Amino acid sequence: MIRFGPAGIPLSCKGRTLQDGIEDVHNLSLSALEIQMVRSSAYARPPDDEEIGMTLKDIQEGFVLEIIRDGESIIDADEPIEEDDDLIYMPSGVSDTYGDLFWTNEMAKRLDVNLSIHTPYYMDLGSNNDLTENCMDSIRHAALIMNALGGDVVVTSLGLYNGKTDEDEINDNIYNNVADIMDWWQGNGLTPRLGIEITGQQDVFGSLDQVLDICEQIDGLVPVVNFSHHHSRTDGSLLEVDDFLDILEQVEPFSDGRIHTAFAGVEYSDGNERRLTPIKKGDLKFEPLAEALIEMKPDATIISTSPLLEHDAMYMKIIHERVLAKKVAKDLKEKKKAEMAAAAGE
Repeated sequence: MIRFGPAGIPLSCKGRTLQDGIEDVHNLSLSALEIQMVRSSAYARPPDDEEIGMTLKDIQEGFVLEIIRDGESIIDADEPIEEDDDLIYMPSGVSDTYGDLFWTNEMAKRLDVNLSIHTPYYMDLGSNNDLTENCMDSIRHAALIMNALGGDVVVTSLGLYNGKTDEDEINDNIYNNVADIMDWWQGNGLTPRLGIEITGQQDVFGSLDQVLDICEQIDGLVPVVNFSHHHSRTDGSLLEVDDFLDILEQVEPFSDGRIHTAFAGVEYSDGNERRLTPIKKGDLKFEPLAEALIEMKPDATIISTSPLLEHDAMYMKIIHERVLAKKVAKDLKEKKKAEMAAAAGE
């Protein structure tokens, strides 16, 4: 199955909550939504008196998603809060409360909307400074959000080359930090996948080869194919059906049977993305990808990162259906022609 959806709440959605967005995506006949984790700051506070004995699911004031007890993290949403605990809360959560995510999970499943989340776009797991720890926390918190929502994948980039630190050292730091995250992830039995995205700048970790290598080296990771980014990094390499088939066939063995992708028009120069555009602009066209998907028949999600969001998600869905209808008609015509030739030869 091929799912289409926007990166964020649809522009046309009258409400601005996650729940409004899921319902609107469904009403638009789309079946995927990628949450944008724009503000990921988290802080600690002591529990209020009335919160003692409650669980993370019960708290009705603020987005509290983690308990710190004796220096250890507790993420069990049914664990009673104790007086000496610290509560980790996000002032700008993806919903009013963490508990809301659990019934939102059921809503998304009922409406058949597949959920993913994108961590903040500036991530630095290579410098091993205070920012690195904050970035790792952002990935962990995104994982908790996805887990509560019953979502599919946490999408993230990993770091950049600053021109001061040796690139090999940055790469080693990235691999070690991601391995630590996955130890925590798997140790807590979280069900979403951690997706490493192809990036659109030469000075950012995330070429296709780098993404495939880290997915091969660290268990539990999956590649996320951002076609606009790859097209930019490779100075416009995605033009023909075979170009798209090649990249899909490379990522498929690492994708756990479900390929997660993003698509938009793009302007680029010198191997670097300049800006994303509506899909109809630029030399990155969706039709060859639609043909590749029809030929390969993967289980895939395509997120529209175009400025037109849901409009281009619907446009891609229409193009995919149109290309599929043409292929079916052609196959039926050829089958009928073959049958007539066989009958004439009898």
